[in-house]
Amino acid sequence: MNRRTFLKALPAFTVLAGSASSLARNANKAASPSPDANAMSSLAQDLQPIELIKPQTDGGKSVLAALLERRTNRNISSEKLAPQVLSNLLWAAFGVNRDNGPSRKQGRTAASASNSQEIDLYVALPEGIYLYEAVPHRLFPIVAGDFREMSGRRGAGRAPVNIIYVVDIAKYKEAPFQEPGLKDPEIQKSYYNVATGLIAGNVYLFAASQGLAAWFHNCNKQRLSDLLKLRPEQRVLYAQTVGYPA
Repeated sequence: MNRRTFLKALPAFTVLAGSASSLARNANKAASPSPDANAMSSLAQDLQPIELIKPQTDGGKSVLAALLERRTNRNISSEKLAPQVLSNLLWAAFGVNRDNGPSRKQGRTAASASNSQEIDLYVALPEGIYLYEAVPHRLFPIVAGDFREMSGRRGAGRAPVNIIYVVDIAKYKEAPFQEPGLKDPEIQKSYYNVATGLIAGNVYLFAASQGLAAWFHNCNKQRLSDLLKLRPEQRVLYAQTVGYPA
């Protein structure tokens, strides 16, 4: 079976089964609130939110087969990801997979300290950078323009998708369970680095399951922070490039 036929079959992530669409509709919409629309309008220009297709939650290679295939591949095509594949990718990365997670807050496909869900995914596409909102599973426009080269590595600038990992320290104060480590800056570092690694691992496994190429790497933190107009509590951490193999 060639890659085209395979991706059309039922691209999904076998590790994370369930009905994501009903969960997203019923989940608590207090999580990952959209940036203020008026504040962002001048940067986003004419970009509109992208309502992602319902993610598929079955199909693809098995967990063990995906682990066998998991690897970093820096040779990534500029070909745009199909809408269904993009939807599945972001849901697999850090989407909502259950209504009742820890402390009665919706659960996500990757764990976080006290279910704080402190990592935000900014998605750099050719037309602009968007914020992935797990509820209601869409991309909210942040800034118009092609800034993929800010992912900081040769070749990432032409790949169709670059995920930028941003921590929001303020979310630790909103966590359902306030354990002592959430207030310690040094422990916070370990928490958000582990949380990023868990999400990135999901992306790697999804890519292996679907025959995609993925690459986790550093990025131009200061330039991205300035571009995205981040608050002092937000910090750019890493980036991950995803696309079809070149």
